[in-house]
Amino acid sequence: MSKEKKSGEVSFLLGDTNGDEVEEGTSPEDDPQSGPLEDHHEERHDSVPSMISASSSREDSSQEPKLKNQPSDFSHGKQIGHRGLNSYPMLLHAKHSMSGASNLDSRGRRMSYHPKDFSVATPEEFVKRFGGKSVINKVLIANNGIAAVKCMRSVRRWAYEMFRNERAIRFVVMVTPEDLKANAEYIRLADQYVPVQGGTNNNNYANVELILDIAKRTQVQAVWAGWGHASENPKLPELLHKNGIIFIGPPEGAMWALGDKIASSIVAQTAGVPTMPWSGSGLTLKYNKEDNKPLSVPSDLYRKGCVEDVDEGLKSANKIGFPVMIKASEGGGGKGIRKAENADDFPNLFRQVQAEVPGSPIFIMKLATHARHLEVQILADNYGNAISLFGRDCSIQRRHQKIIEEAPASVATSVVFDKMEQAAVTLAKMVCYVSAGTVEYLYNEETETFHFLELNPRLQVEHPCTEMVADINLPAAQLQIAMGLPLYRLKDIRQLYDVDTWGDTPIDFSNPSMHPRPRGHVIAARITSENPDEGFKPSSGTVQELNFRSSKNVWGYFSVAATGGLHEYADSQFGHCFSWGEDREDARENLVVALKELSIRGDFRTTVEYLIKLFETEEYQNNKITTGWLDKLISENVQAEKPDVMLGVISGALHIGDYQIQDCFQTFQASLERGQILPANSLKNHVDVEFISEGIKYNVKVVKTGPNNYFICMNGSILEVEAHRLSDGGLLISFDGASYTTYMKDQVSSYRITIGNKTCVLHKENDPTKLRSPSAGKLLNYMIDDGGHVFAGDVYAEIEVMKMVMELRVTENGCVHYVKRPGAVLDGGSVVAHLDLDDPSRVQQAQSFTGTLPQPQAPPTHGEKLHQLFQSTRAELENILAGYSLPEPYFRPKLQESIERLMKCLRDPALPLLELQVYNYICAAFKSFLISALSQSNINFY
Repeated sequence: MSKEKKSGEVSFLLGDTNGDEVEEGTSPEDDPQSGPLEDHHEERHDSVPSMISASSSREDSSQEPKLKNQPSDFSHGKQIGHRGLNSYPMLLHAKHSMSGASNLDSRGRRMSYHPKDFSVATPEEFVKRFGGKSVINKVLIANNGIAAVKCMRSVRRWAYEMFRNERAIRFVVMVTPEDLKANAEYIRLADQYVPVQGGTNNNNYANVELILDIAKRTQVQAVWAGWGHASENPKLPELLHKNGIIFIGPPEGAMWALGDKIASSIVAQTAGVPTMPWSGSGLTLKYNKEDNKPLSVPSDLYRKGCVEDVDEGLKSANKIGFPVMIKASEGGGGKGIRKAENADDFPNLFRQVQAEVPGSPIFIMKLATHARHLEVQILADNYGNAISLFGRDCSIQRRHQKIIEEAPASVATSVVFDKMEQAAVTLAKMVCYVSAGTVEYLYNEETETFHFLELNPRLQVEHPCTEMVADINLPAAQLQIAMGLPLYRLKDIRQLYDVDTWGDTPIDFSNPSMHPRPRGHVIAARITSENPDEGFKPSSGTVQELNFRSSKNVWGYFSVAATGGLHEYADSQFGHCFSWGEDREDARENLVVALKELSIRGDFRTTVEYLIKLFETEEYQNNKITTGWLDKLISENVQAEKPDVMLGVISGALHIGDYQIQDCFQTFQASLERGQILPANSLKNHVDVEFISEGIKYNVKVVKTGPNNYFICMNGSILEVEAHRLSDGGLLISFDGASYTTYMKDQVSSYRITIGNKTCVLHKENDPTKLRSPSAGKLLNYMIDDGGHVFAGDVYAEIEVMKMVMELRVTENGCVHYVKRPGAVLDGGSVVAHLDLDDPSRVQQAQSFTGTLPQPQAPPTHGEKLHQLFQSTRAELENILAGYSLPEPYFRPKLQESIERLMKCLRDPALPLLELQVYNYICAAFKSFLISALSQSNINFY
């Protein structure tokens, strides 16, 4: 990822440089050529330790710095080195500026220690100059969503820097009917699209034969698969290589050996890397380091690590000891993995794993409790070079899927993480790995021990964390490696190791002259279409508004726009936000502020509010979290901060009431236009609204008393509120000296009310005899026979929603009778089955609210002066004459009060003088405006 100075900032530009196709985010680290970040005079316990003592002077840059504790050097691909600062002459003699202004010449251009003194206009010239082997100028992206968006933006940024033409590399994308309907962002960014069949990904993005066919038809030189779909299928690089097409990723042999979870565990055990107890514990290969041949796992040895069915799996689980993880070797992203606490739950969970990843081998692994999920980013070329690019901490997960990531992995000691990086590089070299990959570990902070988990033979979703602390454009690096460039010829790598940027001298990565270190700290948050109040249940739908405000240290990218959406076959993640800081706390604060300003409105809930809650917890701030931390919060029903209950009730009543009143008016008006006259009682300005919030039932009467005025009644109490309908469907409510921008989404069984950046849900009366699908998806199977008896809380069916298997449960005792067949496509709210209740009288009813509406404490906004009272009272009476009347028993007292107030104002002799005074103010202002306008036109009217 390259950088460019703009307005005194350092920006990561992800994408095109023309028009609205540029997505921009910023990071405050200075240009790589100008040296490391400025020295902060405080000890950082959550990031890389500062090495300059408090006696150092930033102003006196020539002063010899005093070193603090100096850890031992790292080796064997270790990237975080702590050598003496005398090894870094640029650090001692260059003044650093957070804005980078000190590195600009007189024309405002970036100064570089290694300026580019050549030009290349095409990929052909680039490959020839930098010692590559294969020219790539057209790439097929076998992916969609944010993966495709990130690839195109990153490579185009690199292409503009290298060729001064961001379109030097052309991109072809695959497009399903669902993606077209959702107006997916990646389609707009592509140079060419190819329509493919819709439905599940085995019809399109995971279909390797189809990918090969499209690659041949569109005459691309290479295929980039990103993450998910076919990115970990060894058959894809195998077919491509047989047809002379480059796969931007590892070769099939390395992908098979390390990309498969079972095979990679066997390789790790062969290398002596610790692993958790699993169904293949103790299996190793015969390996001779001197042979320099890629390692492969024989099929007979591989099968010994698998479990073929439920019985064999249960036998292995009992041997390992519960709790265990049931894992599909071809799963990933939270898919094909289940936690089994006991033998009774094991069979059903085993079948769920089989359903999520059909045909995949399955293995059993011991559940690691109180563990952290740490990972090492590796990068390797075609010539045996492999390096590690720091680490990431991805411990915060729900359903075993990451939701928050950060870099570097500050929780592990430097000595332990050095061993983790050494092991990662060793594994990569053992199988002749090529391109970007990630080695994942489970780390126990108490014992300072780690165990190999798996290797992902692809780019990870969270790779921008590494990009920001290492200043490396990883998709561009993948492309250059696929072109045949060795690692030491990549500009970003040479800058990372502080050697001549455009030189060609080899770098000894196992023992470099300078060990790079990460710049600052980065925290990333995944934005997903999931409902945190319902166990992070995914859902699809359209997006009405998406407004992300990037700042100096925060940026993000999204796969949808304000006019797009997510379909039921898409991934639930549609955005990723990243925050850079000088340390972990700085990055956390930056991200919280950005998330509170992020505005997303659509058919689905998002995780934004819950993420803010997580970042503000004491456990997160103290970095005391584990992989089970978030699941524990979910089980305890910890929810995001919600708006005030009565504010939610008032906002919901106004939204529901106003929509119903407007609907009555529009229906009446449409009838008149057709020459029909409906009964007068069909045209009403008041409605009764009912809903349930937190188990309490509210009965509210809403009366529209003017174009923007409302009268709310509940339990004998009344409240007058001013509300303006916005052009985007929202209501701007003015109440008790404050204003609130509110929105409502009418759902199948509830109303979702959004007030600012907080959300509350008002439930409709629920009929427990109708069992509905909570989201759009596909019915997989029923768990009991038709007509079978269930108890409250039992699972009666399983559905697939956005590539995840979800369980449907009943809330009451009874017998289930099916309406849909397995395999049926479901809409949100579709009736799946009927429930004949054992005892309808035992259905729990919501208790009615017996309190009153809050009364405003702030003074009225219309003013208390005589002429102001007159104007407001006259407006009230005019609204009554226009038909906005209150129902009895409120109408007559209100009318009497208004008439008496009006007559009192009219009898006061000061009223004309006050109105004349207001009139004079208006005339004076108009005269001043008129004189100014005429004087500008050189007209003298005196």
